[in-house]
Amino acid sequence: MLNLQMINATNLSDAWFQTLFRMLEEGTVFKIDRGSYAGQKRLEFDWVTVHVKYPGAKPLLPQIEPHHNIPNPVSGSYLDEYMPYLMTDELKPGESYTYGSRMTAAKIPIKWLAYHTESYQDILIQDKEVWSEEFIKRKPGNIIEYYISQIDLMIWTYKNKGYRNNQMILQVGEPTDMLLQDPPCLRHIDTRIQDGKLHFMVYFRSWDLWGGFPANLAGIQLLKEYCASEIGVEDGELIATSKGLHLYDYTFDLAKCLRMKDDMKLKGE
Repeated sequence: MLNLQMINATNLSDAWFQTLFRMLEEGTVFKIDRGSYAGQKRLEFDWVTVHVKYPGAKPLLPQIEPHHNIPNPVSGSYLDEYMPYLMTDELKPGESYTYGSRMTAAKIPIKWLAYHTESYQDILIQDKEVWSEEFIKRKPGNIIEYYISQIDLMIWTYKNKGYRNNQMILQVGEPTDMLLQDPPCLRHIDTRIQDGKLHFMVYFRSWDLWGGFPANLAGIQLLKEYCASEIGVEDGELIATSKGLHLYDYTFDLAKCLRMKDDMKLKGE
């Protein structure tokens, strides 16, 4: 039977510490058959949901007390480097995608530009503003490609069509990701506006708890604050789920030391 975990946290730092300590108690060690660090071991939850009530509380990144003599999992300057990866379509050499490229430059079929024709009237939304040059962009180059920003369209929809709908989900994952050696860990960011606040519901297929969890959630929180400001609502809560949240074996001892249980025996170890 799957061991489902629920963690209620006040802020992002509290979420990391609580989840880390719960991982030592409830996670299971197993060998990685395929993917990142194949052949090594990791400690992993079957499933976890982390509910953060005040994710905007500062600091966004966890700070480890100096007496532990353990470096913080994420440096304070990292967020400045991470945000372009999350919110722009910039690709560096060797990158086939970024989270930002999937959310701000999603390719659309050229034939859909005839959205207003009879064959598409019952399939595609018919708002002219959506199909204007403000949203539909052509990529430069000889190949004719058009793309749209999911983030911008989500903001526009909430501002112009009301808050109560279940369609505003920012998709990162694609079916063809199964062909990639390193497919995106973040699969989607679902959204809801309720009680005048923008809330994010995030899903990761696989997720490194030590460094990835705090960096990703801090970046996603900044994205949420930006979207809330653009829409004209308050910043809300954050719920993150994953069936693959884990610690790699090279951080087992660090986590045990931080928990002050150096001789702790892990399940499956």
